[in-house]
Amino acid sequence: MAVSYHRPTKIIVDLQAIQQNLANEIKHNQGKDVFVAVKANGYGHGAVPVAKAALAAGAMGLCVATLDEAIELREQGIEAPILLLGLLPLSAVAVAEEYRVAVAVASLAWLKQAQPEIRHALKIHLAIDTGMGRIGFQKSEDVQQAVNYLLSEEVFDFEGIFTHFSTADQADTTYWEKQHQRFNDILTGLSHLPKYVHTSNSATTLWHEGVGNMVRYGIALYGLNPSGNDLDVSYPLQPALSLESELIQVKKVAKGEGIGYGKTYVTPKEEWIGTVPIGYADGYVRKMQGFHVLVEGQYCEIVGRVCMDQLMIRLPHAIEEGTKVTLIGKNQGAQITLQEIADYLDTIHYEVICLFSERIPREYL
Repeated sequence: MAVSYHRPTKIIVDLQAIQQNLANEIKHNQGKDVFVAVKANGYGHGAVPVAKAALAAGAMGLCVATLDEAIELREQGIEAPILLLGLLPLSAVAVAEEYRVAVAVASLAWLKQAQPEIRHALKIHLAIDTGMGRIGFQKSEDVQQAVNYLLSEEVFDFEGIFTHFSTADQADTTYWEKQHQRFNDILTGLSHLPKYVHTSNSATTLWHEGVGNMVRYGIALYGLNPSGNDLDVSYPLQPALSLESELIQVKKVAKGEGIGYGKTYVTPKEEWIGTVPIGYADGYVRKMQGFHVLVEGQYCEIVGRVCMDQLMIRLPHAIEEGTKVTLIGKNQGAQITLQEIADYLDTIHYEVICLFSERIPREYL
C-alpha cells in the first residue's frame, strides 16, 4: 500500500513521550532488563523509529510477533537482541539463525525437528502455557524434557523461559495468581534455569510482582493504560500518538439532504458540512459514524457513513478550508483519546491503533 504523503492526513508520534514512559518503567523495575514490544509496526506507531528511540533510552532488547518484523529491524541496522514471541515455522529456522533472532518454542517435537537445520547456536525461550490457552508447554515433565534436550545439544542456547498472563489488567487477581503459581511450580521443578525468566508484560509490571529478571514492555510504552479505564496506573503514562487531518471542502447543505452512502444522515436544517480525507481504508472504521472530531477546539460530529477515503462532519459555522482537524489528540484545549474511540467502538485501544494502515504517513517528533 502506497503511503499517502500528498494529502494532509498524518499520524504524529512523540518519541520523547515513548522514551519518558520507558524511563519510568526502568526506574519502576530496577534490576530487570526491559525489552520493548514493537510488533504490529510498533503498535501502529512505526516499529523502526520506536525501536531506535527505545534502545537509545535504555531498552535492552526488542520483542516481535513474526520473523519478518525482526528482519525489518535488522535490515535497518538494529543490532540489539530480538525475541520472536510467535512460533516459528520449521522452514524458517535457518533464517532466524541468520538474523540472530531468539525464538519462542512450545514443544519438544519442534526442537528435535529443528536441530538438524541449525548450524551454530539458536537462542531458545521456552513458552509455558499457564492458562492463556495460546502457545506453550503445559506439563512440568514436558518442560524438563525440553530443558534436558536443550542442554544436551550444542546447537541450542537455552536463553529464556516465560509465560503470559491473561487477566493481569483486571481488578480480580484470582486467575492471575493461579497462573503465577503454575509458573512458579514449573520453575521449582527445573534442574536448570536460563539467563532470562520473564512473566511481566505491561499489565503485570504495573499491577503485580512478576517472576524473573526481564520485562516485556508493550502497550504502556506507547502511553496507554493496559486496563483501559478499569485500573489506575502506578506511574504516569504519556500517550505518544496523535492523528490529524484538514478540512478539504466546506459547504452549506440545505435542509433534507442526505449525507454519505445509504443516506444514513439527513440534514434536519441548513447545515455546514466539512469533508476530511480519511476513511476505513486508513483504519478509521465505518462504525465511527456518530462520533466526533475536533475543529478549532470544538467537537464536531461525524455525519453519514465513513467512506473508504473520506468522512463528513457537521460544523458549527463556516470554517476555512485547510483548517486542522484532530481525530486523536489535543486541539485548542480539547482532547480526544484513543480510549474514548475504543469505548465508542466497544473494543480496546490496542485494536484501534493496530488498524491504522500504512497509507497514513507517520511523522516523528
